[in-house]
Amino acid sequence: MRLLFVADALEGFNTAKDTTFAMMREAAARGHELLACQPRDLMWQRGGRVTGYVREITLTPGGTSWFAARQQAPDEIPVALADVDAVLMRKDPPFDSEYFYATHLLEQAEREGARVFNRPRALRDHPEKLAILEFSQFITPTLVTRDAADIRRFHAEHRDIILKPLDGMGGMGIFRVGPDGLNLGSIAETLNQHGERTVMVQRYLSEIVLGDKRILLIDGRPVPFALARIPQGTEIRGNLAVGGKGVAQPLSPRDREIAEQIGPVLAARGLLLVGLDVIGDCVTEINVTSPTGFQEITKQTGFDVAGMFIDALLHALDEGSGGR
Repeated sequence: MRLLFVADALEGFNTAKDTTFAMMREAAARGHELLACQPRDLMWQRGGRVTGYVREITLTPGGTSWFAARQQAPDEIPVALADVDAVLMRKDPPFDSEYFYATHLLEQAEREGARVFNRPRALRDHPEKLAILEFSQFITPTLVTRDAADIRRFHAEHRDIILKPLDGMGGMGIFRVGPDGLNLGSIAETLNQHGERTVMVQRYLSEIVLGDKRILLIDGRPVPFALARIPQGTEIRGNLAVGGKGVAQPLSPRDREIAEQIGPVLAARGLLLVGLDVIGDCVTEINVTSPTGFQEITKQTGFDVAGMFIDALLHALDEGSGGR
């Protein structure tokens, strides 16, 4: 099969950790052909189909680069997305206007017959901070607002809170305000830009010291191990991007309860791969753009996460072609 990965520039991959690379490696080991492009390489014109200007790549162990490409810019080849077997949208956040436009091009490609994972409409319908609102039975006390007075009332009630922008990633822009309320006004103004931007406020979860757990859902089923991102030193954030330590651990009964209730709902909407972020017993985010953690879990536990993912992808393709 021919698999097209729509992702960030390949030259920037950290192959020791990158989940998209793990997917590619597993697919290549099974004999599938790999194509790659960036969202900026997608194009549509009336009378034609959504096309990607792609590079055909092979993986190259050792050497100065992890891959070899048959084409280099500006000589990428045009390929209609409907002519490959699967398109994997793996562009990292932020979910900005260009990402939004890319999902519309990918949705047009679906109308033309392309199979896209995760489905573009589902990507748009599940913003990673706000998607938790649908599953409020699993979340900590949470407020979504532009209003500074709402934030002050929430802090007065819960005393120890976390504030974060809705478009942040990798732990960026997250603030904790304790019972003394120190700098609450300044932080609220910084994040909501004097009422112009919406922010999320949540009761602080002290279980963060045990880790911000990433639970991976593949076709609605949980990977049996979570990756706990544990804050280091005086840091309150466990994100690996800000120095958190990743420790794989078996799912707890509560983790499984959450995964088994949320997973099938999201899978039915076309989300083949989802990353739930769980602190203690509470879901804090639902990641759908480019969930990570494959390599860390596999290296520490031996469980083949990439293998489970490619199995699920091939099953989805088989069902879509009439194999049901």
